[in-house]
Amino acid sequence: MRFWDSSAIIPLLVTEARSPAARGHYEHDPDMAVWWATETECVSGLARLERDGHLGAGEITLAIGRLDRLGAAWQEIQPIARIRLIANRLLRTHSLRAADALQIAAAIVAAEEQPASLGLVTFDQRLAEVAAREGFSVSGPG
Repeated sequence: MRFWDSSAIIPLLVTEARSPAARGHYEHDPDMAVWWATETECVSGLARLERDGHLGAGEITLAIGRLDRLGAAWQEIQPIARIRLIANRLLRTHSLRAADALQIAAAIVAAEEQPASLGLVTFDQRLAEVAAREGFSVSGPG
């Protein structure tokens, strides 16, 4: 099992340059852990692609169907007080946005506070750098 960021999930939902890398990570280990807001982040990303004219109505419907299927199988880390405490520490330690701090904190909780025990898949460079500094084995686009 690995913890997945939405930046690595969206290429599983729609075809883009990073899709082959994302599929490779997924095929290697399809057991996914995500934070509780991942579905909303993915829908936000898909809606942005639609607004920008990169996805048509039919394509977004198919992508949301794929998201639903992934979501039915992944392990979702729920928002608990421990995540908020860890996120607050991360914000004081690293240059992060609040959502990214909450996401890494959820990954730390998923790893039972042993980041080296859980891989993390992200195509977000800042998130990857912080996750690596926190001790995660990070997989990205390459």
